[in-house]
Amino acid sequence: MKYGFVYIMSNKNRTVLYTGVTNNIETRVKQHKSGCGSVFTKRYAIVDLMYFEKILGFGLAIDREKQLKNWHKEWKWNLIKTENPELKDQAADWFTNADLESCL
Repeated sequence: MKYGFVYIMSNKNRTVLYTGVTNNIETRVKQHKSGCGSVFTKRYAIVDLMYFEKILGFGLAIDREKQLKNWHKEWKWNLIKTENPELKDQAADWFTNADLESCL
């Protein structure tokens, strides 16, 4: 059985949240940070990984993503703060600037 990742990202000002699901968290976060994510994430500069969960079973990960997308923004922030009280980018040291120059 494969793993899935549910993640929440935000912009630098912490005014916008984006919830997504992927089977490869590193590649997906790199896409967001490189400006190669969705149109929404590019428009609002959603580049900071605030929270993620590793879930056994991609179908269960999709179910969890749907659940989180239905939550109020305040509930999402409370969830984030349980694991990341300082609201730091959890992927700040995952990539070099050179890694982020392309969408690959």
